Amino acid sequence: MAFEELLEDPVIQKYLHELVGPKGMPVAAAPPDGEVTDEELAEELGLELNDVRRALFILYENDLASYRRLRDEDSGWLTYLWTFEYEKIPEQLETEMQRLLAALEDRYEYEGDNEFYLCERCGIRFEFDEAMEFGFECPECGSPVDAMENTRLVDAMETRIEELREELNVETAEVEV
Repeated sequence: MAFEELLEDPVIQKYLHELVGPKGMPVAAAPPDGEVTDEELAEELGLELNDVRRALFILYENDLASYRRLRDEDSGWLTYLWTFEYEKIPEQLETEMQRLLAALEDRYEYEGDNEFYLCERCGIRFEFDEAMEFGFECPECGSPVDAMENTRLVDAMETRIEELREELNVETAEVEV
């Protein structure tokens, strides 16, 4: 998939924005063909050199950019020539989705396996054992804690898990609470 096609995808745009932030987005959204220096990018995009370097380093840390160094024979200065490697984005997004799915499945199980109590005043949630330990009173304010219904949360998580499994083409085992 070409850079242009990748960058038209709103999911990929959001992914890049999450990585580099608003100041780095012009760098991430304008990958040149071939190699480019950070100074050239800063001048071309009208950005501060430090913002360009920060974005390039973040892209590098996430395997979306690479560089090679050239040393100027006369001055000894190093020049970094950057190359963007966005063909890895779909694979990285899939890895992120798998990580999210695993975390959601763990949380889903936790929510289903526990009974919760809530202090309405403080907004603190307790597991049954904690609530019992505190005599069903909030340790912060002394208010009684009430049983908390988490069915809507569990249902929303179940729906999202199914969506992720479908998107990732993961075998859909019945989600059990």
